[in-house]
Amino acid sequence: MEGRNVLRFLFLLFSVVLVLLFTWAHLPYAPPSKAELLDCTTNSPWCTTSRNRNQLKPNLLRNPTRHHHRHTSDSPHHPLDPLTIQEINKVRSILSSHELFKSSPYALHSVVLEEPEKPLVLCWKKGDPLLPRKASVIARANGKSHVLTVDLQTSQVIRHATDSLSGYPTMTIEDMTTATWAPLASAKFNRTIIERGIDLTDLACLPISTGWFGKSEEKRRLIKVQCYSMKDTANFYMRPIEGLTVLVDMDTRAVVEISDKGRNIPIPKAANTDYRYSAQNIYPELKLLNPISIEQPKGPSFTIEDEHTVKWANWEFHLKPDPRAGVIISRAMVRDPDSGELRNVMYKGFTSELFVPYMDPTDAWYFKTYMDAGEYGFGLQAMPLDPLNDCPRNAYYMDGVFAAADGKPYVRSNMVCVFESYAGDIGWRHSESPITGMEIREVRPKVTLVVRMAASVANYDYIMDWEFQTDGLIRIKVGLSGILMVKGSPYVNMNQVTGQENLHGTLLSENVIGVIHDHYVTFCLDMDVDGSDNSFVKVDIQRQQTSPGESPRRSYLKATRNVAKTEKDAQIKLKLYDPSEFHVINPSKLTRVGNPVGYKVVPGGTAASLLDLDDPPQKRGAFTNNQIWVTPYNRTEQWAGGLFVYQSQGEDTLAVWSERDRPIENKDIVLWYTLGFHHVPCQEDFPIMPTVSSSFDLKPVNFFESNPILRMPPNVEKDLPICKPAASA
Repeated sequence: MEGRNVLRFLFLLFSVVLVLLFTWAHLPYAPPSKAELLDCTTNSPWCTTSRNRNQLKPNLLRNPTRHHHRHTSDSPHHPLDPLTIQEINKVRSILSSHELFKSSPYALHSVVLEEPEKPLVLCWKKGDPLLPRKASVIARANGKSHVLTVDLQTSQVIRHATDSLSGYPTMTIEDMTTATWAPLASAKFNRTIIERGIDLTDLACLPISTGWFGKSEEKRRLIKVQCYSMKDTANFYMRPIEGLTVLVDMDTRAVVEISDKGRNIPIPKAANTDYRYSAQNIYPELKLLNPISIEQPKGPSFTIEDEHTVKWANWEFHLKPDPRAGVIISRAMVRDPDSGELRNVMYKGFTSELFVPYMDPTDAWYFKTYMDAGEYGFGLQAMPLDPLNDCPRNAYYMDGVFAAADGKPYVRSNMVCVFESYAGDIGWRHSESPITGMEIREVRPKVTLVVRMAASVANYDYIMDWEFQTDGLIRIKVGLSGILMVKGSPYVNMNQVTGQENLHGTLLSENVIGVIHDHYVTFCLDMDVDGSDNSFVKVDIQRQQTSPGESPRRSYLKATRNVAKTEKDAQIKLKLYDPSEFHVINPSKLTRVGNPVGYKVVPGGTAASLLDLDDPPQKRGAFTNNQIWVTPYNRTEQWAGGLFVYQSQGEDTLAVWSERDRPIENKDIVLWYTLGFHHVPCQEDFPIMPTVSSSFDLKPVNFFESNPILRMPPNVEKDLPICKPAASA
């Protein structure tokens, strides 16, 4: 009996070590050690200290694998620059002497810059004194959520509020990792695993947000943990221990309940699940392409000034990583080709929320209705980008500097990349037909600037691109890849399934079902088209009948412009056979011929939620009830799912704010757009998904007097290198 207890203890100890290894990829990144950093001298091409960071050398951009940066010496240069390591340390020091954090254990769930008031930022110019720096802090202490503002100049907490709404702050990385360990302290759980025929040393567990489904979940921060077998594969997601769900209290780390309803379902085999190149049978190797790269003999055309201000072609904008949104684009301005002036387009744009509901109502699946930004932190899940594969050779990499739960800063290295892209696309062209007698062929290549981040939220990978074009267009693109969340099944072939049975998905491989699910990505876009006072115009495109005898035609299309007066006028559900255009205009700024300047939303990724509006997940995700919303600017209304999303009941969402029906005509307005994907899995998604992408555009509409890239020169042979194949070199 004593030997059995010793063995059980060893199993437990070893499994904890394995879980630690498993969660290592999601733990905070430590700053590089001195040994890892190259010597930073004025002669070093890798140095990015204040002495030369405004002059990015081509060598730095061409060899991203050697991009290191001494963040300990960072200082802010722009009012919107994120908090530095020094500032985060100062916040931690100030809070340590605050009464709230002296009396009880606490966790900091968010420590970010509290951005200055918008009018102050709009008035600020480079060279002006920096605006006062403040930090916004969300903390948990004494069983409550607290929102604080820390003034870094006075070293004082100048605001302290306790939120009364339902819901909890974004989980910390520590919340997630400790939740995965909690089941191992339960003898019942360990017995269940062993009885299922799984070695505790092969166990991998995931923390799964619970959503909100009733009163039993009140007043406790709860999380559900489900586990997988890692035996013989890196892709443990394909080996679920189906039906086993552990409910854990995140504050006490106690196991509240264990549900075990899948003992009759085998664990899928590991064969053919490993996606790593090193694990493939590469004989014969599937070599479909020769190596490809874009060469820039004169170096990149963009610069990054003061670490966060991006200048490229006719664009200038501020860029920063964010623990919740991932990437924030601010003060986006485009240079007018006629006046030479920078003109405002967008004050701020970012991913506000991601809603991912799975379509399986069974006990182990109904609660899987993720809010990836508000629950997990989209930026917290951003992984270092892989040079030459995630981003091309000439990319510039930017790190994220975040705060851990204890307030200590850490670095998420190579979190964002910036690069120029050319895929052979055409900016504009025209060739004259020979019948005109004019030998004209005018073509311009389309080169764009891309800001990219990739977040790995457990199994799924999201690739987020902000693409800037020289014609003034901004394309916002979402790519979905990674690994499906699958369900164990007793079936190995569809001939075993009766016609009446609902699998809630697709049989992808033996004993593996890919469950149907949706992805909704909601973007917050504070448009400032030539100024802050804008209007939203719905341009309805309608069929018009001709009058008898008017024309040989019987019908044509007519565009009718309707200015939205209030928020409800701007709640838009897209309709294929009732089309419209959606413009954000500045009614006080007119073109030479009298049109108001503007930008329009060009929709894409138009899947819409089909869930019942009273379904608890859809109440929380009500911001997906429309594809477009417009609200008056309010700096407290940034997160479409509410400030506190975890276990919220949906009383603080974009849908709730918009019901106030506030005036929006000729006001400082914010546009919200939701990209949607219905995903019915298929076998090609196994064992890892080829990327599926969709995008929408913000396109100039009467913003310029004419084609803004008319005077761009074409490419000529002498400006481009001549590359020869290795065999003929």
